[in-house]
Amino acid sequence: MDDGVDLAATLYEPSSAPPPAGHPAIVVFHGLAGKRQDLDFLARAFAGSFAVLTLDARGHGESGGLVSIDGPREMADVRAVFSWLAARPEIDGGAVLRSLVEGVPWAAAETVETWTDLYSAMAPQRLSKSGAVYQFLNSVPENRFDPSVLAIREDAIASTKLGALRAWADARSSRSRLAKVTTPVFMFQGRRDFAFDIAQARAGYRLLKGPKRLYVGDFGHTPSTFPGPDIAQVTSLGLKWFTRYLIGTPANFAPVSLAPSPWRGKLRTYSALPVTRRLTIGLGGSDSLSGPGRALRTSGPLTAPVETFGSPQVQVTVQLSGGWSRLVAVLTAQPRRGAEIVISEGGVNTTGLSGKRQLTIGLIDVATLIPRGSRFRLYLASNSLAQDPDNLLYLNLPMPAKARVKIGPARVVIPILRSPVSR
Repeated sequence: MDDGVDLAATLYEPSSAPPPAGHPAIVVFHGLAGKRQDLDFLARAFAGSFAVLTLDARGHGESGGLVSIDGPREMADVRAVFSWLAARPEIDGGAVLRSLVEGVPWAAAETVETWTDLYSAMAPQRLSKSGAVYQFLNSVPENRFDPSVLAIREDAIASTKLGALRAWADARSSRSRLAKVTTPVFMFQGRRDFAFDIAQARAGYRLLKGPKRLYVGDFGHTPSTFPGPDIAQVTSLGLKWFTRYLIGTPANFAPVSLAPSPWRGKLRTYSALPVTRRLTIGLGGSDSLSGPGRALRTSGPLTAPVETFGSPQVQVTVQLSGGWSRLVAVLTAQPRRGAEIVISEGGVNTTGLSGKRQLTIGLIDVATLIPRGSRFRLYLASNSLAQDPDNLLYLNLPMPAKARVKIGPARVVIPILRSPVSR
Protein backbone atom coordinates (compact mmCIF):
# COMPACT_ATOMS: atom_id res chain seq x y z
CA MET A 1 0.00 0.00 0.00
CA ASP A 2 1.06 3.65 -0.36
CA ASP A 3 1.96 3.86 3.35
CA GLY A 4 4.30 0.87 3.11
CA VAL A 5 1.95 -1.69 4.67
CA ASP A 6 1.84 -5.11 2.98
CA LEU A 7 -1.46 -6.92 2.47
CA ALA A 8 -1.38 -10.71 2.16
CA ALA A 9 -3.36 -11.98 -0.82
CA THR A 10 -4.08 -15.04 -2.94
CA LEU A 11 -4.82 -14.81 -6.66
CA TYR A 12 -6.78 -17.65 -8.27
CA GLU A 13 -6.82 -17.78 -12.07
CA PRO A 14 -8.71 -19.99 -14.51
CA SER A 15 -6.69 -22.84 -15.98
CA SER A 16 -7.47 -21.62 -19.49
CA ALA A 17 -5.38 -19.03 -21.28
CA PRO A 18 -6.72 -15.49 -20.84
CA PRO A 19 -8.84 -14.06 -23.68
CA PRO A 20 -7.40 -11.14 -25.66
CA ALA A 21 -8.82 -8.59 -23.22
CA GLY A 22 -7.79 -10.66 -20.17
CA HIS A 23 -9.78 -12.61 -17.59
CA PRO A 24 -12.62 -10.72 -15.87
CA ALA A 25 -11.70 -10.51 -12.20
CA ILE A 26 -13.43 -10.53 -8.82
CA VAL A 27 -12.11 -9.27 -5.48
CA VAL A 28 -13.55 -11.01 -2.40
CA PHE A 29 -13.47 -9.13 0.94
CA HIS A 30 -13.89 -10.93 4.28
CA GLY A 31 -15.63 -9.51 7.35
CA LEU A 32 -14.30 -8.10 10.63
CA ALA A 33 -11.94 -10.55 12.36
CA GLY A 34 -11.91 -12.79 9.27
CA LYS A 35 -9.15 -13.84 6.91
CA ARG A 36 -8.89 -14.65 3.24
CA GLN A 37 -8.89 -18.42 3.83
CA ASP A 38 -12.45 -18.13 5.21
CA LEU A 39 -13.62 -17.45 1.64
CA ASP A 40 -11.48 -20.04 -0.11
CA PHE A 41 -14.59 -22.11 -0.98
CA LEU A 42 -16.16 -19.10 -2.69
CA ALA A 43 -12.99 -18.16 -4.56
CA ARG A 44 -12.63 -21.68 -5.91
CA ALA A 45 -16.26 -21.73 -7.03
CA PHE A 46 -15.74 -18.49 -8.99
CA ALA A 47 -12.28 -19.31 -10.33
CA GLY A 48 -13.48 -21.51 -13.16
CA SER A 49 -14.63 -18.44 -15.08
CA PHE A 50 -12.86 -15.54 -13.35
CA ALA A 51 -9.60 -14.50 -11.82
CA VAL A 52 -10.36 -14.14 -8.10
CA LEU A 53 -8.31 -12.16 -5.59
CA THR A 54 -8.80 -12.79 -1.88
CA LEU A 55 -6.85 -10.76 0.66
CA ASP A 56 -6.37 -10.28 4.37
CA ALA A 57 -7.63 -6.79 5.12
CA ARG A 58 -5.34 -4.36 6.93
CA GLY A 59 -4.70 -5.58 10.47
CA HIS A 60 -6.13 -9.05 9.75
CA GLY A 61 -4.54 -12.44 9.12
CA GLU A 62 -1.07 -12.12 7.62
CA SER A 63 -1.44 -8.46 6.63
CA GLY A 64 0.26 -5.58 8.38
CA GLY A 65 -1.22 -2.32 9.61
CA LEU A 66 -4.06 -1.46 11.99
CA VAL A 67 -7.84 -1.99 11.69
CA SER A 68 -10.04 1.10 11.45
CA ILE A 69 -13.16 -0.84 10.32
CA ASP A 70 -13.68 0.25 6.71
CA GLY A 71 -12.42 3.76 7.34
CA PRO A 72 -10.63 6.09 4.90
CA ARG A 73 -7.42 4.06 5.16
CA GLU A 74 -9.19 0.83 4.14
CA MET A 75 -10.88 2.67 1.27
CA ALA A 76 -7.44 3.73 0.02
CA ASP A 77 -6.44 0.06 0.21
CA VAL A 78 -9.48 -0.93 -1.87
CA ARG A 79 -8.51 1.60 -4.54
CA ALA A 80 -4.95 0.27 -4.55
CA VAL A 81 -6.12 -3.35 -4.81
CA PHE A 82 -8.43 -2.45 -7.70
CA SER A 83 -5.65 -0.62 -9.54
CA TRP A 84 -3.08 -3.38 -8.91
CA LEU A 85 -5.42 -6.09 -10.17
CA ALA A 86 -6.70 -4.14 -13.18
CA ALA A 87 -3.11 -3.34 -14.24
CA ARG A 88 -2.12 -6.99 -14.55
CA PRO A 89 -1.86 -7.94 -18.23
CA GLU A 90 -3.94 -11.13 -17.85
CA ILE A 91 -6.83 -9.29 -16.05
CA ASP A 92 -9.81 -7.46 -17.54
CA GLY A 93 -11.28 -6.04 -14.39
CA GLY A 94 -15.50 -6.70 -10.63
CA ALA A 95 -16.77 -6.62 -6.38
CA VAL A 96 -18.44 -3.05 -2.16
CA LEU A 97 -20.81 -0.39 -1.01
CA ARG A 98 -18.60 2.26 0.55
CA SER A 99 -15.99 1.85 -2.18
CA LEU A 100 -18.74 2.30 -4.78
CA VAL A 101 -19.86 5.62 -3.32
CA GLU A 102 -16.20 6.62 -3.04
CA GLY A 103 -15.95 6.14 -6.79
CA VAL A 104 -13.98 2.89 -7.12
CA PRO A 105 -15.15 1.75 -10.58
CA TRP A 106 -16.21 -1.83 -9.92
CA ALA A 107 -18.13 -3.30 -12.86
CA ALA A 108 -20.49 -5.22 -10.54
CA ALA A 109 -20.77 -5.85 -6.80
CA GLU A 110 -22.25 -8.29 -4.31
CA THR A 111 -22.67 -7.72 -0.58
CA VAL A 112 -23.30 -10.34 2.11
CA GLU A 113 -24.74 -9.61 5.61
CA THR A 114 -23.40 -6.06 5.82
CA TRP A 115 -24.57 -2.54 6.67
CA THR A 116 -25.59 0.47 4.65
CA ASP A 117 -25.81 2.75 7.72
CA LEU A 118 -23.45 1.64 10.47
CA TYR A 119 -24.81 4.02 13.12
CA SER A 120 -28.41 2.79 12.82
CA ALA A 121 -27.10 -0.79 12.89
CA MET A 122 -24.97 -0.27 16.02
CA ALA A 123 -27.16 2.15 17.97
CA PRO A 124 -30.77 2.14 16.77
CA GLN A 125 -32.88 4.66 18.72
CA ARG A 126 -29.66 6.02 20.25
CA LEU A 127 -29.11 2.84 22.29
CA SER A 128 -26.09 0.69 21.50
CA LYS A 129 -26.50 -3.01 20.88
CA SER A 130 -23.81 -3.18 23.53
CA GLY A 131 -23.30 -6.94 23.51
CA ALA A 132 -22.96 -7.15 19.72
CA VAL A 133 -20.63 -4.12 19.65
CA TYR A 134 -18.53 -5.60 22.47
CA GLN A 135 -18.26 -8.90 20.60
CA PHE A 136 -17.18 -7.19 17.37
CA LEU A 137 -14.61 -5.04 19.14
CA ASN A 138 -13.18 -8.02 20.98
CA SER A 139 -12.93 -10.17 17.87
CA VAL A 140 -9.73 -8.35 16.87
CA PRO A 141 -6.71 -8.04 19.24
CA GLU A 142 -6.56 -4.54 20.72
CA ASN A 143 -3.03 -3.97 19.41
CA ARG A 144 -4.31 -4.38 15.84
CA PHE A 145 -6.90 -1.61 16.09
CA ASP A 146 -6.29 1.86 14.74
CA PRO A 147 -6.51 4.64 17.39
CA SER A 148 -9.71 5.91 15.73
CA VAL A 149 -11.49 2.70 16.77
CA LEU A 150 -10.08 2.69 20.30
CA ALA A 151 -11.22 6.30 20.71
CA ILE A 152 -14.91 5.41 20.24
CA ARG A 153 -14.89 1.95 21.83
CA GLU A 154 -16.30 2.79 25.25
CA ASP A 155 -18.81 5.27 23.80
CA ALA A 156 -20.00 2.63 21.31
CA ILE A 157 -20.73 0.18 24.13
CA ALA A 158 -22.16 2.61 26.71
CA SER A 159 -24.20 4.83 24.33
CA THR A 160 -22.33 7.98 25.38
CA LYS A 161 -20.98 10.76 23.13
CA LEU A 162 -23.32 9.64 20.40
CA GLY A 163 -22.41 12.58 18.17
CA ALA A 164 -18.81 11.39 17.92
CA LEU A 165 -19.98 7.83 17.35
CA ARG A 166 -22.32 8.94 14.55
CA ALA A 167 -19.54 10.89 12.83
CA TRP A 168 -17.24 7.87 13.02
CA ALA A 169 -19.95 5.56 11.66
CA ASP A 170 -21.02 7.97 8.90
CA ALA A 171 -17.50 7.86 7.46
CA ARG A 172 -17.97 4.09 7.09
CA SER A 173 -21.51 4.08 5.71
CA SER A 174 -22.92 4.26 2.20
CA ARG A 175 -26.67 4.89 2.52
CA SER A 176 -26.64 8.67 2.11
CA ARG A 177 -24.96 8.34 -1.30
CA LEU A 178 -26.34 5.09 -2.69
CA ALA A 179 -28.91 6.93 -4.82
CA LYS A 180 -26.02 7.94 -7.10
CA VAL A 181 -24.78 4.36 -7.62
CA THR A 182 -25.63 2.84 -11.00
CA THR A 183 -23.29 -0.19 -10.72
CA PRO A 184 -25.14 -3.55 -10.77
CA VAL A 185 -25.44 -4.67 -7.10
CA PHE A 186 -26.73 -7.96 -5.69
CA MET A 187 -27.45 -7.75 -1.94
CA PHE A 188 -27.50 -10.95 0.12
CA GLN A 189 -28.87 -10.44 3.64
CA GLY A 190 -29.78 -12.83 6.45
CA ARG A 191 -33.33 -13.62 7.58
CA ARG A 192 -32.35 -13.46 11.24
CA ASP A 193 -29.27 -11.31 11.71
CA PHE A 194 -29.37 -9.28 14.95
CA ALA A 195 -26.27 -7.25 13.98
CA PHE A 196 -27.07 -6.18 10.39
CA ASP A 197 -30.74 -6.85 9.80
CA ILE A 198 -32.93 -6.88 6.72
CA ALA A 199 -33.55 -3.12 7.12
CA GLN A 200 -29.92 -2.45 6.17
CA ALA A 201 -30.35 -4.11 2.77
CA ARG A 202 -33.97 -2.99 2.36
CA ALA A 203 -32.91 0.68 2.52
CA GLY A 204 -30.00 0.14 0.15
CA TYR A 205 -32.10 -1.82 -2.31
CA ARG A 206 -34.65 1.00 -2.53
CA LEU A 207 -31.96 3.63 -3.17
CA LEU A 208 -29.75 1.93 -5.77
CA LYS A 209 -30.32 3.23 -9.27
CA GLY A 210 -28.63 0.52 -11.37
CA PRO A 211 -29.54 -3.15 -11.87
CA LYS A 212 -30.20 -4.57 -8.40
CA ARG A 213 -31.39 -7.73 -6.71
CA LEU A 214 -32.09 -8.71 -3.09
CA TYR A 215 -31.79 -12.20 -1.59
CA VAL A 216 -32.91 -12.74 2.02
CA GLY A 217 -31.41 -16.05 3.08
CA ASP A 218 -31.00 -18.56 5.87
CA PHE A 219 -27.69 -17.19 7.21
CA GLY A 220 -26.28 -14.21 9.08
CA HIS A 221 -24.66 -13.05 12.29
CA THR A 222 -26.04 -14.31 15.63
CA PRO A 223 -28.51 -15.95 16.08
CA SER A 224 -27.76 -17.33 12.59
CA THR A 225 -24.48 -18.58 11.12
CA PHE A 226 -22.54 -18.14 7.89
CA PRO A 227 -22.33 -20.11 5.68
CA GLY A 228 -25.94 -21.20 6.09
CA PRO A 229 -27.75 -24.24 4.67
CA ASP A 230 -28.54 -22.31 1.46
CA ILE A 231 -24.87 -21.53 0.67
CA ALA A 232 -24.97 -23.50 -2.60
CA GLN A 233 -27.89 -21.33 -3.75
CA VAL A 234 -26.09 -18.15 -2.68
CA THR A 235 -22.90 -19.17 -4.48
CA SER A 236 -24.77 -20.14 -7.64
CA LEU A 237 -26.64 -16.84 -7.82
CA GLY A 238 -23.47 -14.91 -7.04
CA LEU A 239 -21.58 -16.61 -9.85
CA LYS A 240 -24.49 -16.05 -12.23
CA TRP A 241 -24.57 -12.30 -11.35
CA PHE A 242 -20.88 -11.79 -12.09
CA THR A 243 -21.13 -13.87 -15.26
CA ARG A 244 -23.97 -11.61 -16.42
CA TYR A 245 -22.20 -8.30 -15.76
CA LEU A 246 -18.53 -9.18 -16.27
CA ILE A 247 -18.79 -11.56 -19.21
CA GLY A 248 -22.16 -10.57 -20.66
CA THR A 249 -23.86 -13.96 -20.54
CA PRO A 250 -27.65 -13.36 -20.55
CA ALA A 251 -29.37 -14.32 -17.29
CA ASN A 252 -32.63 -13.65 -15.49
CA PHE A 253 -32.93 -12.95 -11.76
CA ALA A 254 -35.98 -12.46 -9.58
CA PRO A 255 -35.88 -8.91 -8.17
CA VAL A 256 -36.40 -10.20 -4.61
CA SER A 257 -35.91 -13.75 -3.28
CA LEU A 258 -36.72 -15.11 0.18
CA ALA A 259 -35.28 -18.42 1.36
CA PRO A 260 -37.55 -20.41 3.69
CA SER A 261 -36.23 -21.58 7.06
CA PRO A 262 -35.36 -24.35 7.36
CA TRP A 263 -33.95 -24.36 3.84
CA ARG A 264 -35.54 -27.00 1.62
CA GLY A 265 -33.98 -26.10 -1.71
CA LYS A 266 -36.65 -23.79 -3.17
CA LEU A 267 -36.92 -19.98 -3.04
CA ARG A 268 -40.01 -17.79 -2.87
CA THR A 269 -39.56 -14.98 -5.40
CA TYR A 270 -41.20 -11.56 -5.70
CA SER A 271 -41.31 -8.73 -8.22
CA ALA A 272 -40.75 -6.23 -5.39
CA LEU A 273 -40.31 -6.26 -1.62
CA PRO A 274 -42.99 -8.59 -0.19
CA VAL A 275 -46.27 -6.99 0.84
CA THR A 276 -47.07 -7.43 4.53
CA ARG A 277 -50.03 -6.94 6.81
CA ARG A 278 -50.01 -5.90 10.47
CA LEU A 279 -50.68 -8.19 13.40
CA THR A 280 -51.52 -6.17 16.54
CA ILE A 281 -51.39 -7.63 20.05
CA GLY A 282 -52.58 -5.80 23.17
CA LEU A 283 -50.79 -6.71 26.41
CA GLY A 284 -52.19 -5.22 29.60
CA GLY A 285 -50.54 -5.08 32.99
CA SER A 286 -48.51 -2.89 35.31
CA ASP A 287 -45.00 -3.38 36.71
CA SER A 288 -42.51 -1.33 38.73
CA LEU A 289 -38.85 -2.06 38.03
CA SER A 290 -35.53 -1.17 39.60
CA GLY A 291 -32.10 -2.47 38.69
CA PRO A 292 -32.16 -5.75 36.69
CA GLY A 293 -35.88 -6.49 37.21
CA ARG A 294 -38.18 -7.32 34.32
CA ALA A 295 -41.79 -7.10 33.20
CA LEU A 296 -43.26 -10.07 31.34
CA ARG A 297 -46.50 -9.99 29.36
CA THR A 298 -48.03 -13.03 27.63
CA SER A 299 -50.66 -13.23 24.89
CA GLY A 300 -53.25 -15.84 24.06
CA PRO A 301 -52.42 -18.60 21.52
CA LEU A 302 -52.05 -17.90 17.80
CA THR A 303 -54.83 -19.44 15.77
CA ALA A 304 -52.68 -19.82 12.61
CA PRO A 305 -48.95 -19.77 11.80
CA VAL A 306 -47.47 -16.39 10.82
CA GLU A 307 -44.09 -15.29 9.47
CA THR A 308 -42.69 -11.90 10.32
CA PHE A 309 -41.04 -9.75 7.66
CA GLY A 310 -40.05 -6.33 8.88
CA SER A 311 -39.46 -4.43 12.11
CA PRO A 312 -42.01 -5.04 14.90
CA GLN A 313 -42.87 -2.12 17.17
CA VAL A 314 -43.58 -2.08 20.87
CA GLN A 315 -45.67 0.84 22.13
CA VAL A 316 -45.71 1.19 25.89
CA THR A 317 -46.66 3.70 28.59
CA VAL A 318 -43.95 4.28 31.21
CA GLN A 319 -43.22 6.49 34.23
CA LEU A 320 -39.47 7.25 34.48
CA SER A 321 -37.60 8.51 37.51
CA GLY A 322 -34.16 8.58 39.14
CA GLY A 323 -32.21 8.55 35.86
CA TRP A 324 -33.62 5.38 34.28
CA SER A 325 -31.65 5.49 31.01
CA ARG A 326 -32.94 2.72 28.72
CA LEU A 327 -35.72 0.27 28.06
CA VAL A 328 -35.11 -2.98 26.19
CA ALA A 329 -37.87 -5.11 24.66
CA VAL A 330 -37.44 -8.77 23.73
CA LEU A 331 -40.33 -10.35 21.82
CA THR A 332 -40.50 -14.14 21.87
CA ALA A 333 -42.93 -16.94 21.02
CA GLN A 334 -43.54 -19.98 23.16
CA PRO A 335 -44.77 -22.84 20.93
CA ARG A 336 -47.04 -25.53 22.31
CA ARG A 337 -44.00 -27.82 22.10
CA GLY A 338 -40.32 -26.97 22.02
CA ALA A 339 -38.07 -24.12 23.06
CA GLU A 340 -38.94 -20.45 23.23
CA ILE A 341 -38.23 -18.57 19.96
CA VAL A 342 -36.68 -15.11 20.15
CA ILE A 343 -38.59 -13.29 17.40
CA SER A 344 -36.82 -9.94 17.68
CA GLU A 345 -35.56 -7.35 20.16
CA GLY A 346 -34.67 -3.69 20.44
CA GLY A 347 -34.17 -0.85 22.87
CA VAL A 348 -34.56 2.88 23.31
CA ASN A 349 -32.32 5.39 25.09
CA THR A 350 -34.30 7.29 27.78
CA THR A 351 -31.40 9.32 29.17
CA GLY A 352 -32.63 12.72 30.32
CA LEU A 353 -36.31 11.73 30.25
CA SER A 354 -38.55 11.65 33.30
CA GLY A 355 -42.22 11.46 34.18
CA LYS A 356 -44.96 9.78 32.18
CA ARG A 357 -44.01 8.93 28.58
CA GLN A 358 -45.31 7.01 25.61
CA LEU A 359 -42.38 5.05 24.17
CA THR A 360 -42.18 3.33 20.80
CA ILE A 361 -39.43 0.72 20.54
CA GLY A 362 -38.55 -0.46 17.06
CA LEU A 363 -37.29 -4.04 16.99
CA ILE A 364 -34.82 -5.68 14.60
CA ASP A 365 -36.09 -6.29 11.05
CA VAL A 366 -36.19 -10.09 10.68
CA ALA A 367 -38.07 -12.94 9.01
CA THR A 368 -39.18 -15.43 11.67
CA LEU A 369 -41.78 -18.21 11.51
CA ILE A 370 -44.13 -18.39 14.49
CA PRO A 371 -46.04 -21.70 14.72
CA ARG A 372 -49.78 -21.96 15.27
CA GLY A 373 -50.68 -22.21 18.93
CA SER A 374 -47.68 -20.15 20.09
CA ARG A 375 -48.10 -17.52 22.77
CA PHE A 376 -46.26 -14.23 22.39
CA ARG A 377 -44.11 -13.13 25.29
CA LEU A 378 -42.88 -9.57 25.72
CA TYR A 379 -40.02 -8.95 28.14
CA LEU A 380 -39.32 -5.34 29.17
CA ALA A 381 -36.21 -4.51 31.19
CA SER A 382 -32.96 -2.55 31.12
CA ASN A 383 -31.17 -5.36 29.28
CA SER A 384 -31.76 -8.47 27.13
CA LEU A 385 -30.30 -10.84 29.74
CA ALA A 386 -33.58 -10.42 31.63
CA GLN A 387 -35.14 -12.65 28.99
CA ASP A 388 -32.32 -15.21 29.02
CA PRO A 389 -28.81 -15.03 30.57
CA ASP A 390 -27.44 -16.13 27.18
CA ASN A 391 -29.16 -13.28 25.33
CA LEU A 392 -26.24 -10.82 25.25
CA LEU A 393 -27.43 -8.31 22.66
CA TYR A 394 -28.09 -5.55 25.24
CA LEU A 395 -25.80 -5.85 28.26
CA ASN A 396 -26.76 -5.09 31.86
CA LEU A 397 -24.81 -1.83 32.17
CA PRO A 398 -24.89 0.30 35.35
CA MET A 399 -27.67 2.77 36.11
CA PRO A 400 -28.14 5.07 39.15
CA ALA A 401 -29.25 3.29 42.33
CA LYS A 402 -32.43 5.41 42.42
CA ALA A 403 -33.40 4.61 38.82
CA ARG A 404 -36.98 3.38 38.53
CA VAL A 405 -39.52 2.72 35.79
CA LYS A 406 -43.23 1.94 36.03
CA ILE A 407 -44.48 0.08 32.96
CA GLY A 408 -48.11 0.20 31.94
CA PRO A 409 -50.06 -1.42 29.09
CA ALA A 410 -48.18 -2.35 25.93
CA ARG A 411 -49.14 -2.92 22.34
CA VAL A 412 -47.07 -4.92 19.81
CA VAL A 413 -47.43 -4.36 16.07
CA ILE A 414 -45.81 -7.05 13.91
CA PRO A 415 -45.47 -6.91 10.10
CA ILE A 416 -46.19 -10.39 8.73
CA LEU A 417 -46.19 -11.93 5.26
CA ARG A 418 -49.59 -12.48 3.70
CA SER A 419 -48.75 -16.18 3.69
CA PRO A 420 -45.72 -17.84 5.38
CA VAL A 421 -42.96 -19.21 3.15
CA SER A 422 -41.48 -21.37 5.93
CA ARG A 423 -43.03 -24.33 7.69
